[in-house]
Amino acid sequence: MEIRLLHGAAIAPYIDDLARLRLTVFREFPYLYDGTLESEADYLAIYARSGRSLVVLALDDSKLVGASLGLPLVDGSSQLQQPFLAQGRDPASVYYFAESVLLPAYRGRGLGVRFFIERESYAHKLAEFDYCAFCTVERPNGHPLRPTDYKPLHGFWRNRGFLDEPSLRSSHAWRDLDEQAESAKIMSFWLKPLPL
Repeated sequence: MEIRLLHGAAIAPYIDDLARLRLTVFREFPYLYDGTLESEADYLAIYARSGRSLVVLALDDSKLVGASLGLPLVDGSSQLQQPFLAQGRDPASVYYFAESVLLPAYRGRGLGVRFFIERESYAHKLAEFDYCAFCTVERPNGHPLRPTDYKPLHGFWRNRGFLDEPSLRSSHAWRDLDEQAESAKIMSFWLKPLPL
């Protein structure tokens, strides 16, 4: 297994593979995302444009099996920044941990922990940020597509030092696998202070 760290324009050659990986993993609960390669490529281009972005690739014999993304919150979408602005918090103080996606066969090997370590280390090295943050979709316990063996990752995130911040919520629209059209989804933020 090879772990490769990329920044800014160096991400561009991997956008198609990242898009396919995201589309595969995000079909699973809780995201249930039914997207397109074109919309994924547009989204991922933000990371190629940001000079302070980070993409952590997990490669198995040059096959992309996992990835984790991050960038300064101010380089991300206004939808992500809005909850911080509404609370009087400076988005420039936050390094945003976007998704971590990993094919099922590679889970349980410590790669999820490695993804968090690499992003936090990079954010700390930049020495411009007070917090790391990510957001996750909120789904009701009784959701009809929730697998019976589904285990939320709240404990994993708490073990990494992140806490749910109830005052920070965002809304994002996408089409679920069982929907005919996009609908708004509530996203909740988790934060961790960066050490001085």
